[in-house]
Amino acid sequence: MQKKGWRSARAPLIWVALALAIGVPIAKAAGSEQLAWRGPVYILAGFAGIVALGLVLVQPLLIGGYLPGLSAYRGRRAHHWIGGALAVAVVIHVAGLWITSPPDMIDALTFSSPTPFSPFGVTAMWAIFIVALLAALRRRLGLRLRTWRLIHVPLAIVIVAGSVVHCLLIEGTMETISKAALCALVLAATVKVMVDLQVWRRRRTLRGESIAPQ
Repeated sequence: MQKKGWRSARAPLIWVALALAIGVPIAKAAGSEQLAWRGPVYILAGFAGIVALGLVLVQPLLIGGYLPGLSAYRGRRAHHWIGGALAVAVVIHVAGLWITSPPDMIDALTFSSPTPFSPFGVTAMWAIFIVALLAALRRRLGLRLRTWRLIHVPLAIVIVAGSVVHCLLIEGTMETISKAALCALVLAATVKVMVDLQVWRRRRTLRGESIAPQ
């Protein structure tokens, strides 16, 4: 009975923890004094970037099946749609910064910006766009599951690493502790899902079973 009660109570706790992990950094950023010196377009671009980082956290949780109440099929579908939302958030982030300062964005996109965080963000951006494009064209290109994984996993690592470093190096509206906590959770979730999926594949292989998901 105790185990059953803990399992039923654990589900809402996981969702609350996820909401806090994403919501607290956004709330802290919304209370930043630096917003007083920023225009609405720049503020929109900045918060789009924060939302994008939150979506990067959700993605491994979905594909790893760590979010309760979602079947494997629904988790994969949500992973697909949130990947699209992530690409849109990045477009808003980049477009807003372009509108507010085209020269700075040109420097960033050409990897000639003096700011240390720019190349990491741009690299993560292109990796996100490549994944989104390939996901949309996967059936037309005839990409098999194994081929898709060989492409997607390295790009996902680039997205996570680039996004986290980009965020940590920026001294902006995000509060330091909540920002660091969100970045740590993104890294932890990514590492966990990769370790878990590798163990799962190894066990299935040893049993002589197919590793393709059902």
